[in-house]
Amino acid sequence: MSRPQPQDRAAYAHFSTITTRWMDNDVYGHVNNVTYYSYFDTAVNRYLIEAGVLDIHAGPVIGLVIETHCNYFAPLAFPRNVEAGIRVAHIGKSSVRYEIGLFEAGESQTAACGHFVHVYVDRETRRPVALPDDFLAALQRLQPANPT
Repeated sequence: MSRPQPQDRAAYAHFSTITTRWMDNDVYGHVNNVTYYSYFDTAVNRYLIEAGVLDIHAGPVIGLVIETHCNYFAPLAFPRNVEAGIRVAHIGKSSVRYEIGLFEAGESQTAACGHFVHVYVDRETRRPVALPDDFLAALQRLQPANPT
């Protein structure tokens, strides 16, 4: 198995800026590893909300994380901005694999990259549901132009 490598900006379909906070740093002077997962969640859910397909308060469909992973390449720290790139690697009937790259503002390669898988479920029953058409359209905009 090959060693994970940083990714270039061109590998991602959509970007959003996340402002680091004082509390994100750990005693070593950089963003703590668990905070990267919060950045992943923020980037993906911001996109879905802004695309108009996720209503976090009353929508009938919600996403539950069932898998996460992250590789770290360079430290991030407060007070700097992080640019989060996202892409969709796989769309299933009720699941989506999001891949996220975190870049220090202006840098060309990821400081960290990883993924998480959401299974979309009915808000009330928590049973998997098929992704609605508008949701699928928003996800397809995040897929690479030439998937491998």
